[in-house]
Amino acid sequence: MLLSRDTLPNTIADVTALDDLLCRPSQALIDDLGKTSGDIMILGVAGKMGPTLAGLAKAAAPGRRIIGVARFSDPSTEDWLANRGIETIHCDLLDQAAVSALPKAPNIVFMAGRKFGAEGDLSLTWAMNAHVPAIVAQAFRASRIVAFSTGCVYPFVPVDGKGADEATAPDPPGEYAQSCVGRERMFEYFSRKFATPGRLFRLNYAIDMRYGVLHDIATNVSSGTPIDVSLGHVNFIWQGDAASQALRCLAHCDMPTSPLNVSGHEILAVRDLAAAFGKLLGRDPIIVGREQPTAWLTDTRQATKLFGPPVVDIERMIAWTADWVARAMPSLGKPTKYEVRDGRY
Repeated sequence: MLLSRDTLPNTIADVTALDDLLCRPSQALIDDLGKTSGDIMILGVAGKMGPTLAGLAKAAAPGRRIIGVARFSDPSTEDWLANRGIETIHCDLLDQAAVSALPKAPNIVFMAGRKFGAEGDLSLTWAMNAHVPAIVAQAFRASRIVAFSTGCVYPFVPVDGKGADEATAPDPPGEYAQSCVGRERMFEYFSRKFATPGRLFRLNYAIDMRYGVLHDIATNVSSGTPIDVSLGHVNFIWQGDAASQALRCLAHCDMPTSPLNVSGHEILAVRDLAAAFGKLLGRDPIIVGREQPTAWLTDTRQATKLFGPPVVDIERMIAWTADWVARAMPSLGKPTKYEVRDGRY
């Protein structure tokens, strides 16, 4: 079954059903992947979003070789990928010789990076977010490279505007976000040097039932944990839509590489989201703090022009999340820390 608004379920029964939904391709994804050829290699496949992207690629292009590369410290991730027909290669991306020895796939999706615990070892954060991209960009100079980045490279922008667009100069607070600018600059430099086509995929907050901004807010409402609205506005996108757009970028690369904002097109108030969950969960949210006039927000008009609006809308994500949390379904236990304003993760 192809993904469309008409085929979305009213509820997501369990993790298996969630994985199947996240890996269900749309006709638009199948069509865009058909415009490219060759193997697809996903570097850093073992993160929160990597398995979804790999599984989605295999479902959309079952006849093509999909290769997932990571250290695979959790063997269950490798097993999950293998069960879906995805090849796996163990590799430490900080090892330049090991990266150079990887198969030269013509299509690269780069997902490696370090955020959580970034302040605990800033040198490692910079190595992962800036040095590794330089290694990869040189090793795969003849490939298309879609490199995951973040909307956190932007400065805070007014919440009553449209968000930062791709012409907004990066100027973020905190070393984590600064290192993400470093990642982009490495891919940009080597794209210019080697004429490597690519995209810098500036993603703001992917939503999965097990983690994400909505999961964080709904869990806090359910448990009676205070919700700080100091960073009071967000935008976000269903993880399946984000993974689909990343893969579709392979057919929409620029040379030199260029940024693309990816998120939901709506700017949403955290206070309103908490109230919506309060109604669905039968709990009054506890709100603390006061909304500031700025936040990390992106303008996604370019992505909408390329790909159309996301398949899964805000109301559906809220309903699914409330149902998931109410049934005490699994969580990854990894808060997004969306409320952080000083860039310290």
